[in-house]
Amino acid sequence: MADFRFARRAVAAVLLVPVLVGAQSAPERPFGTLRDQAVTQQAWLQKRLDTFLPALMRKHGIDLWVVPMREYNEDPVFSSIVAPETMNARRRTIYVFFDKCAAAKSAVAPSCIERIALGGTSQGGVFTARRSMKAVTADVGGRQAELWGDEQWNALKQVIEERKPQVIGIDRSKVFAFSDGLSSGELQGMSEALGAAWSSKFINAEGLPLELIASRLPEEELFYAKMQDRVWQMTKTMFSNTVIVPGKTRASDLVWWWRQRTNDQGLGTWFQPSIEVQRKGVTSEQLGDDPIIQRGDVLHCDVGITVSRLNTDTQHMAYVLLPGETDAPAGLKKALANSNAMQDFAMEEIKPGRSGNDVLRSVLERMKAKGIDGTMYSHPIGMNGHGAGPLIGLWDYQDGVPGRGDAKVTPSMWFSIELQATTPVAEWGGQPVRMAQEEDMIVDAAGRTRWALKRQNTLILVK
Repeated sequence: MADFRFARRAVAAVLLVPVLVGAQSAPERPFGTLRDQAVTQQAWLQKRLDTFLPALMRKHGIDLWVVPMREYNEDPVFSSIVAPETMNARRRTIYVFFDKCAAAKSAVAPSCIERIALGGTSQGGVFTARRSMKAVTADVGGRQAELWGDEQWNALKQVIEERKPQVIGIDRSKVFAFSDGLSSGELQGMSEALGAAWSSKFINAEGLPLELIASRLPEEELFYAKMQDRVWQMTKTMFSNTVIVPGKTRASDLVWWWRQRTNDQGLGTWFQPSIEVQRKGVTSEQLGDDPIIQRGDVLHCDVGITVSRLNTDTQHMAYVLLPGETDAPAGLKKALANSNAMQDFAMEEIKPGRSGNDVLRSVLERMKAKGIDGTMYSHPIGMNGHGAGPLIGLWDYQDGVPGRGDAKVTPSMWFSIELQATTPVAEWGGQPVRMAQEEDMIVDAAGRTRWALKRQNTLILVK
């Protein structure tokens, strides 16, 4: 009988779908349509390559940078150098960047850099696309044949022989994934085609793709502030009685509320959100993996959104008020103040030219001087959630991160200031409470630091 009732309800729901769809309001698009976003992204692409690439090639001593890749095995730099309509490499695509002013040591300028695509398209006019000379006999609407196989390597060799570079940068690195996009097969094919004379000029570009991926424009900073505002709005709604019913709502309900709300607004995300609960007199093992939220709980979220290839990463804290309470206990507020102090240390220590390990060391020294027990594990952010650039600690590497922590902070780089402070709370009988915070910040073109929007300095209160 129960099965029959369920089937009858399901049929009724199907019959109602056309009516419900017709009654729906227009979808919410806080950042405009995909077409709107693509126009903006294309302008960013052109300006990023004009603004950052010439100086970076000169800085790293590379007069020709070659970036070959095959479809579905794209170089990590791919999304930083192609149009928003381009999802994957086309068959094989070889992007070539040549600094024609380097030999004469002329001043760096956008006009110095030739951008050539061997395969694929011009990416909205950003590259000069070279096509095959092969005749096509089939009726394909006037389309020209594409470069294929050895023809591509031969075209690359011709480009190189015409320009005679002294140094050829390739994306190969044992340290940075962002700089290690050249697959072994592509390296072998390219080396065989170019021969020993040109292959001997290969050097690992390493810092060039790393810094190009990390570099952000002022226009992107403005857009990013809107993304941060959206994250704050969503977090405050999630940590409210609109979503939480103490005694009924589970942590996983908030996780899936975030995922669904993100999807409903046409936004993406780069990781599964998480919700953690701390409770007076109860261990994390006793709470279990998916506790029901109760009054008096401390809540923590780790959430992010993706828009126009940019990513956010945020951790905020909330407190569920007990009956009769109008504010969080003083001990919890003090615990949050300790993590705020760590944020201040990081913001003051992050400066262009310093390595991630240098920044970590300075922050930990200041924490020790203030008697703060915590860990610092911050990372760059932007085109990738865990972005290109220096790591400032890892949660399990508080004595520095060899290699990845040795990279330097550069202007126009963004960071997620991620950390935690653990503080005994008197109102909880001295029980340690962990305040884990994460807020995105900007190092601007002049090397000044600021929050992308703002940072949390008061607990969100769930009534």
